[in-house]
Amino acid sequence: MQPQRFDISKAPVPPLRAEPRLAAQGGGAGHIQGVQATSGGLIRSTLLAGGGALAILVLFWLPAEYGLDPTGVGGMLGLTEMGDIKSQLAAEAAAQDAAAAQDAAAGQAVAVPVAASSDVTARLDRIDAQLAQIAAVIGADLVTASAAPAAAAPAPVEPAPAAVAEPVVPVPEETAPAATVDARTAPAWRDELVFTLAPTEGKEIKLVMAAGEVASFEWVADGGGVNYSQHGDDGGAQEVRFEDGRASPGQDGTMTAPFAGKHGWFWRNRGDAPVTVTLRVGGQYAEMIEVQ
Repeated sequence: MQPQRFDISKAPVPPLRAEPRLAAQGGGAGHIQGVQATSGGLIRSTLLAGGGALAILVLFWLPAEYGLDPTGVGGMLGLTEMGDIKSQLAAEAAAQDAAAAQDAAAGQAVAVPVAASSDVTARLDRIDAQLAQIAAVIGADLVTASAAPAAAAPAPVEPAPAAVAEPVVPVPEETAPAATVDARTAPAWRDELVFTLAPTEGKEIKLVMAAGEVASFEWVADGGGVNYSQHGDDGGAQEVRFEDGRASPGQDGTMTAPFAGKHGWFWRNRGDAPVTVTLRVGGQYAEMIEVQ
């Protein structure tokens, strides 16, 4: 048997490569068909996009940025509270910038603002007057006591104890009226509240007052100064702002309600350590509440 030899001319012909699918369709046209835009389709798409943007604006953006919630959805999602906090932070920053600009214009270093009331000023004036009277009495007694021993006896040592002891007697007599005045003018507090603010924490306390009612107040910050805003509103269109302060250790005075509503304070601790605030209020108001 003769061995078989491979003859390439007798080799099977390989199948031809399949033509591309694209060439088989419509003389090579692409399989992705374009959609011709019409004016009606463009208007419809524009209206749909605008409606979606408006819904996002009203339902989410306005409550989260400015606390405006006309639909109530922002309150259910917690976005309105976020917007209120942002508005309060912006108001505090604006107050700080305005105070810093005033200090720079006056050429003075930034100091801690302390609200001076008429009661405190009058009390300081009375204390100054009483100190002047005490100094006058002590000075007169010293002159009389030192002159008498010099004329009566040659020994200067004997009258020395009497000259030192005599001026002590008028001191309690002169300071007694000051204590009486303070006790008489001190307001009677109806409510007292003590709370602690952690760094960056805020709290709002208000008095429910009728129009024309007057409430006396005093609050003190222990552990550092706090930023505060004293304001009021009627829950609608009426708002009033009494006083703002930053890094303040305290405030006292009276507050008159220009209209019926809730009037009080908002505090925020901008320091690095906790601050304890003690608030005392008295006078004319229905109740003291915490605004959440």
